[in-house]
Amino acid sequence: MKNVIIIDASPLFREFLKDKLSTEKVAVSIAQGKRDAFTKMISTLPDLVILDVQNSFEDLLEFLEKKYNDPNASRIPIIAAGPLVERSKIAVLVQFGVIKYFTKPIKFDILFESIGQVLKLSFSMDVTPCVLDIHRNGNIIFIEVAQGLNREKLALLKYKLAEMIENEDMEYPKILLMLTNLDLTFVDGSNLELLLDNILANPKIQNKNVKVLSFNSFIRELISGHPRYNGIEVATNLSNILNSLVDSSTFSSMSDLITDKILTPDGEQMQGSIETRFYSDTGVMQDDDVEGNVLRIALVDDDMVILKILENSFKSIGASCDLYNDSTEFVTGFNKHKYDLVILDIFMPGISGFDILRRLQESKTDVPIIIYSQATQKEAVVQALSLGAKRYLVKPQKPEVIIQKSIELLHGKI
Repeated sequence: MKNVIIIDASPLFREFLKDKLSTEKVAVSIAQGKRDAFTKMISTLPDLVILDVQNSFEDLLEFLEKKYNDPNASRIPIIAAGPLVERSKIAVLVQFGVIKYFTKPIKFDILFESIGQVLKLSFSMDVTPCVLDIHRNGNIIFIEVAQGLNREKLALLKYKLAEMIENEDMEYPKILLMLTNLDLTFVDGSNLELLLDNILANPKIQNKNVKVLSFNSFIRELISGHPRYNGIEVATNLSNILNSLVDSSTFSSMSDLITDKILTPDGEQMQGSIETRFYSDTGVMQDDDVEGNVLRIALVDDDMVILKILENSFKSIGASCDLYNDSTEFVTGFNKHKYDLVILDIFMPGISGFDILRRLQESKTDVPIIIYSQATQKEAVVQALSLGAKRYLVKPQKPEVIIQKSIELLHGKI
């Protein structure tokens, strides 16, 4: 059985991960505080550490350095989640075994894809299209579910509600569950029960304070005939529900009431640890923010075999690689992306590696460059280093040597 330690995680992050991993037959240990975490890590030697960065980035580095200096723990891979930090700081984490760093809030499906890759497990994931939005206005929490019922998101909802209620110190929250976009039948019964049970799982949420807006006859019949949901009101008219939740006498019109209470969140909304929107919902990711990857590397060589070998090697440390077997394409692409490292061949058709070094030197870029070439002449080495290359490696090299030299260079840069 695979073993994972979750360190310093917030309640939502910790419990949600623990439930999902336990369902997938992964043993989970919880540690709060770096001293407890280090002791558990040494005693259990887990297959993976998931670390939630609650305090400063410097505290994280102190823990990672202690782990790095222990021969038993140094090779344990880490997936970290924390606040937005500069890429230069994230890049240095790779030497300590951090293979992914996710900026909160995290997209759940991307996180578990990464965990599965480390543990060499294929996690079961519900891919049912589903939009789940949640926001607060005063003591009313608005939950909208559309398109379908995705069990991963329904499980997440329980923890999102708990996090919101606790952080906002809500004593008697009222829930407006909007299901107007759902056309369900009896085959959806278990998922609908999961949705309602996860809302009612919070002890502060009472049945009488849960209102459901739906035009679907199956939803109305299931709720009205179910003893667990006694007291939950189902209506087809939004005005009636709002009148039961809000003092409508303070609003000049129902339109104002809807705009102020439903469409407008109250103040700055809590983001929390995990997003209710998944990457799979859109498949769109910011080009310069390849989510979770610690490093982004440009590999430039006219030999595709070498490029693929390098790419596969760097994937083992959580790096994303852009492959260029045409030097002209790299010159164009370099200015479009933010790279942490460039590995560059010297002798290529068209624009040579020397020409690329000159252009990068003129642009005053601070991206470190490693030359990886068959050229062994002293003149070539001296010329490359004088044009700004930080390292010169002669082909062929073992992949682990290239990775180690890259890590050393990045660490020295920081």
